[in-house]
Amino acid sequence: MRLRAYSALLFLLAACATPVPDSRARVLREMRAANLQRAATLPWRDEGRCAVREASQSWPALVERCFQSLDHDRIRFNDPRGRCAVASAGTAAFGIGLCVLAAPEIVVGAVIVVGVVVVGIAIKEALDAYELKGSIPEEVESVPKTKAASRQSSVERHLKPKPSGQDWFPPEPTEPSERERRPECAPKRIAPKGGNALHNRCADNVPFNGYRGANALVNGKAFDALQVVAGVLWEVKTDNFDTYPIELQAVVVRKQAKELRRERELAAACGFDFRVGVRSAAHRAMLEFEDNTLSIVVMDWC
Repeated sequence: MRLRAYSALLFLLAACATPVPDSRARVLREMRAANLQRAATLPWRDEGRCAVREASQSWPALVERCFQSLDHDRIRFNDPRGRCAVASAGTAAFGIGLCVLAAPEIVVGAVIVVGVVVVGIAIKEALDAYELKGSIPEEVESVPKTKAASRQSSVERHLKPKPSGQDWFPPEPTEPSERERRPECAPKRIAPKGGNALHNRCADNVPFNGYRGANALVNGKAFDALQVVAGVLWEVKTDNFDTYPIELQAVVVRKQAKELRRERELAAACGFDFRVGVRSAAHRAMLEFEDNTLSIVVMDWC
């Protein structure tokens, strides 16, 4: 009798020691699989490598980062509900396409693919790995580490964005967060101040800027640009920094760093990331030396 009691106790202890599956890891795997299955319906010029590399991101983020890798000659975009239309004239098909494709649910007839889609090799391999070893996240993650992806680090991809030069608006969120509901956090289009043509051109051409020709008023601050899908507010500095005497450069950098920290706090209070655009590597280096927590990009489009 005592032996049976001990056996029952050992069984219960073993059951309690069994690790509980990590729900977050399971959700991540399921999101990767859903993104890959969605990407498999589209034609890619890179065999789907970008889509596999970014599959752990949200679908809108994946679309924003990999839109250029699509075979655009084989895709037609429509906006039947008018959710992606920009009020101003001159909206380009590029911006409409990015917006339509990034929508959480694609409306029937919004995306038309010409011809038969052959699933990209990279996407197929990742999906096969998920079906075979879906319970091991490391196995799934190892698939997209191709030579093409390894040549460019994630830092380089973010520091050297390619300008789109087009207007676009993202789909409306189906479930806005509490921060998005706050009136001061809802971006508003306002006219840019100052009339500086160079500054306005640099701001307008921030990649995937949804506020070309305008500033984005958020939390009382007029930001120079807003990448809507990525949720990044931008401040652009276009001074001829390299021509300043070294003493003046130091003064300018201290003043700008203090101002940029305040603007970053305003953006963060509304749930936005914050990035700074400058025109020279020297300007970026001195700002980073003054405050290495700032995210600074040399605007090669400016």
